[in-house]
Amino acid sequence: MVPALEILAVLGVGIVAGTMNTVVGSGSLVTFPTLLAFGFPALVANVSNTLGLVPGNVSWVVAYRRELSGQGRRVAMLGAMSALGGTAGALLLLALPGSVFHRVVPWLVLLACVLVAVQPRVARWLESRGTRRAHGGPVLHLSVLATGVYGGYFGAAQGVVLVALLGISIEDTLQRLNGAKNVLAALANGSAAIVFLAESHISYEAAGLIAAGSVVGGQVGGLVGRRLRPQLLRAIIVAVGLVATITLLA
Repeated sequence: MVPALEILAVLGVGIVAGTMNTVVGSGSLVTFPTLLAFGFPALVANVSNTLGLVPGNVSWVVAYRRELSGQGRRVAMLGAMSALGGTAGALLLLALPGSVFHRVVPWLVLLACVLVAVQPRVARWLESRGTRRAHGGPVLHLSVLATGVYGGYFGAAQGVVLVALLGISIEDTLQRLNGAKNVLAALANGSAAIVFLAESHISYEAAGLIAAGSVVGGQVGGLVGRRLRPQLLRAIIVAVGLVATITLLA
């Protein structure tokens, strides 16, 4: 493949990833394998992908700014946990061998799919017991912290996990929780990217192409995701998560 086609391919998957991440997450399952296919070492591909998706994160948040209205306190509280987790996950990626963690990743994603699928019933049960809250409780905060660690380490399907956790713990519409999810994922990725900039080798060309594509995809995803019914959005999230699980296992 000539370099020009490689550039178009990476730019294209950046657009796809930005769209996917805005709506459901798992965009890294498109960009990361593409970089590997073009010969980038796994670590370089991972950190370049994370850095490249950060501008897209901002685009996703802007696309869902209407749904974020009135969620300032919630996002601030959970966002601090997500950013802290993202930093820890990035440091783990650079310090530890990835084999053990990658064995766990597919099962985490599969668990997230189950949580998304059963979320309405669990939410109704929690609501009947008075345990759902406007900002979540300590369990949600710790769960978002753990998800941030995963996001900083690899991050594929991070959005699936976050939507599941938010939907079970917080009483609000799925679209508004999807907007909050975008902020939390952005903070995890952004904090991880800062660590990578200081400590790791990065392909800035690849990161730049993914960044350009993901910014465009973020706006496309905002238009698409906002028009989806909650049931359809939930079904898409589960489907993407299952594909992510199969891909990671393979």
